[in-house]
Amino acid sequence: MLPGILVLTVVPMTVYSGTTLCTDIAKGVYDRFRTMPFWQPAAVFGSIAADGLRYAAALLVVLAAGLALGFRPDGGVAGAALAALYVLFFAYSASWVFALIGNAAKRPETVSGTSMMIVYPLLFASNVLVDTSTMPRWLRAAIELNPISAAVNLTRGLLYGTADAADVAAGIGVGLLLIAVFAPWTVYVYLKRQLR
Repeated sequence: MLPGILVLTVVPMTVYSGTTLCTDIAKGVYDRFRTMPFWQPAAVFGSIAADGLRYAAALLVVLAAGLALGFRPDGGVAGAALAALYVLFFAYSASWVFALIGNAAKRPETVSGTSMMIVYPLLFASNVLVDTSTMPRWLRAAIELNPISAAVNLTRGLLYGTADAADVAAGIGVGLLLIAVFAPWTVYVYLKRQLR
């Protein structure tokens, strides 16, 4: 259960990347950045990278609680470290989705509401808390297409020392795909908004 809880803890926090960005834009922080001589998208990249500290803190608290309650990763210290790094990578990649929403929205409340309508259905229609082998085939197939399920599979595999090439490819591939699609799109919307 702990690998799923690690993902369940960190993924909803990625919504704050969008709300923080939207709040800063609404308050005029990014208007001030326009007058400064630096690559303008660096402000977006920096904001999302700084959120990594929040994700790391949450991850460490959950992992420490699990260890205190008796969880012992069969993958050893290396497996636990790789799982933690992977969850942070997945959170970073998911942050770009909400950064895009934060750039496009006019109010932080809109970002929060819209993002939760994306995050919670994906979380609850995943393998975070349920063993998919007990499900009907059609439901299992749908859940296995969920990007959060791919993240949980790789996290479990790393913690238990059972990760195979398919888990690694799916888990890392999902993260890279999110970044490849949403990072350029976010930067484009941000720069377009800056020109207004």
